[in-house]
Amino acid sequence: MGTGSAGAGRGPRPGRRLAPRAALFTVWYLRAVAALNFLGAFWVSFGADIRRHNAQDYFTPYLLTAGYTSGAVALFLAVTMRRRKRAAWILNLVLCGLFLAALALSMVWPDIYEHAQNWVSLALTGAFLAALLVGRRRFRATGDPGNPWHAAMVAAVGLVLAALIGTALVSATDSQHVATFGDSFGYALLRLVSLVPDDSAFMTLSTPGWVDVAINVMSTLLFLLVLFVAFRSPRGTALLCTEDDARLRTLLDKYGERDSLGYFALRRDKSVIWSPSGKSAIAYRVLGGVSLASGDPIGDPEAWPGAIDAWLNEARDHAWVPAVMGASQEAGTVYARHGLDALELGDEAIVETAGFSLDGRAMRSVRQAHNRVGRSGCAVRVRRHADIPPAELTALLERADDWRDGQTERGFSMALGRLGDPADGQCVMVECADGEGRPRALLSFVPWGPHGLSLDLMRRDRGSDNGLIEFMVIELIQRAGELGVEQISLNFAMFRSVFERGSRLGAGPVLRLWYSLLTFFSRWWQIESLYRANAKFRPIWEPRYVLFGKSSELPRIGLAGARAEGFLGVPRLPAPLGRRQPR
Repeated sequence: MGTGSAGAGRGPRPGRRLAPRAALFTVWYLRAVAALNFLGAFWVSFGADIRRHNAQDYFTPYLLTAGYTSGAVALFLAVTMRRRKRAAWILNLVLCGLFLAALALSMVWPDIYEHAQNWVSLALTGAFLAALLVGRRRFRATGDPGNPWHAAMVAAVGLVLAALIGTALVSATDSQHVATFGDSFGYALLRLVSLVPDDSAFMTLSTPGWVDVAINVMSTLLFLLVLFVAFRSPRGTALLCTEDDARLRTLLDKYGERDSLGYFALRRDKSVIWSPSGKSAIAYRVLGGVSLASGDPIGDPEAWPGAIDAWLNEARDHAWVPAVMGASQEAGTVYARHGLDALELGDEAIVETAGFSLDGRAMRSVRQAHNRVGRSGCAVRVRRHADIPPAELTALLERADDWRDGQTERGFSMALGRLGDPADGQCVMVECADGEGRPRALLSFVPWGPHGLSLDLMRRDRGSDNGLIEFMVIELIQRAGELGVEQISLNFAMFRSVFERGSRLGAGPVLRLWYSLLTFFSRWWQIESLYRANAKFRPIWEPRYVLFGKSSELPRIGLAGARAEGFLGVPRLPAPLGRRQPR
């Protein structure tokens, strides 16, 4: 009994306590080295002292060479080590081990013992190497298996392109004009692979100093790009498969009414991770090293913590930044218990069909628009997708493509990303034709449990009358009883509180500035117009949140969210390098 009590009272082993501190020491060491390198490059006398020590074989500490290039490399390694990437740990271990071996061998000569810099350098480099070894288990984030091949390809192609650009600069600025193309190309290539080359073999060339600096800058940028490609996190290639789709639909049939965004977890470009019990799952997509989940976890709320733990562990193993877009207050509370912070992103407009009415002064503009469009002869048809004949559905798909504004299909957290799929037979299509029977607009809604709908797609002919969408929404609300629908989720209004309070009398300067910025960007992204369109129906506003781990990661999360929603586009690798395979 005494042994058991003593064992239960003992805390973690010393090695387990030292590992996190050792890992943190490696990160801060690299940050300090990066700062000193940048300082040495900016402070001329300090940088000259460091370079003089190195030139006399006194060996300043690991990675400290007083230059912008070495500072950028040290800073990059600090970032990758902070993300616990195994490849960065291996690279530092090898380089630091070689440096420490060279430093130890240099100290066997008697005439160097008198220099104290050697002992300081030996102590700092040895401490960094020891910290690497002690904290080795903390660096377990794996990279993409294709990273070495991609890095080699970037290095080869980038080196050729940079050499050709350098050749053009050398040929254009050569004052002697007697060098051949081979001489200029060799000079540029030598400058790219060595910052301080022995260019005595190119005496026929005479170029200004800025050309050498430009070639060296290209060399540095190429080196950092190769490092980035070699260390980048995997993209997450296991997409939603048929088995996952079936399991998610089973959970949605049982728990789908809890979240209006639940059905959007069935997007084909998302991945899914399950709780150990299989009663809950999180749908996410990896973009730019960010594991971006959408909405609430699917399934039994009691199993949400298991799914969240599995998702966070996967993000940690791959050095992904975890983030959630569009979580409800209930899910946000659960996520917060797992270490994520919440920031209000906007509000979702929900209309209760039983209590909706066009009466009253507040609904005057909507009532007038509805009556005006109705008098023009427009007619609305509401059907489930499964009830639409295949020929009619094909025609609807063609019109939806023709009416799309631009080539980009926007949406991630509140868009299904497809239309007319046989598996989505319970979705609702709302069609509108003018007085002459010509199709003018369509709306598509996905199921929200057994008694709700969520807006998925909104398309209309650009030549149609204003107020057509409002007319269609009101017609759907008035016919909701025929479909057994009790609540309808409309568009998500980002930053609703800013638009609502920013224009009021007495709004503070910060709120007014934020309101002005959002109004400016609404010229392209229709942020304010979506809020105004939803507010006409006097809906119930349900807040939605973005969840994140650290405030410093918010810009990266914002970029990933903008890419997922289709607001930003980035070039992609051609197939098969950029191909994502189903699970």
